[in-house]
Amino acid sequence: MSSNLDAKKVIVEEIKEKFNSAISVTFVDYRGLTVEQDTKMRRDFREAGVEYKVYKNRLVLKALEELGHKGYEDVLEGTTAVAFGMKDEVAAPRILCKMAEDSKTIQIKCGMLNGNRIDAKMVEQLSKIPSKEVLVSKLLYLLQSPVRSVAIALKAVADKKGA
Repeated sequence: MSSNLDAKKVIVEEIKEKFNSAISVTFVDYRGLTVEQDTKMRRDFREAGVEYKVYKNRLVLKALEELGHKGYEDVLEGTTAVAFGMKDEVAAPRILCKMAEDSKTIQIKCGMLNGNRIDAKMVEQLSKIPSKEVLVSKLLYLLQSPVRSVAIALKAVADKKGA
């Protein structure tokens, strides 16, 4: 019995470590996924730097309580998987919401962003935000736009004087 308890303590510590290092966390009910859908989803998660695990609800609840997060009892019922976004806040919600839309079987339960609980609607809204790379490229385009306009205007004036 002691070795079983020790193994559970190790898993709780692993879960706590993942919660501490994750940028965002999404809880999902994965019932109804086919093996093919699950395989594709896990591949997408790996490519996006998301860790996706199925833990026992009691162990996740214990880890959350030890970290000071209360009120997750309603979420941690039935089949629950946890997606830990390690690099990008929107990667896990985007993949899960797309899978929920495509498969019509899995359901987003809730999420966690910056240590605060967010509901399923907020997770869905989060999934619609473009990735960090897209946002940075849009910002750079906007910053370059005025400079480009001035350069075009100056070239037009120089061409007019030369003609």
